[in-house]
Amino acid sequence: MVADIVNLRQFRKAKARTEKDATAEQNRISFGRTKAEKSLTRSLNEKASKTHEQGRLEDTKGE
Repeated sequence: MVADIVNLRQFRKAKARTEKDATAEQNRISFGRTKAEKSLTRSLNEKASKTHEQGRLEDTKGE
């Protein structure tokens, strides 16, 4: 049983490269949207929040 010889420098660089690519993909998803898409998402979130708050019961104890 012979182990494969691995250059650690190349391995570390490859690992860093894949992590950097994953971060870049996440940033593309988060920041790579148009202004219209951002405003649509914001308005949908606000509407959902208002709908959620409308269903809240008020606390009528001692206050």
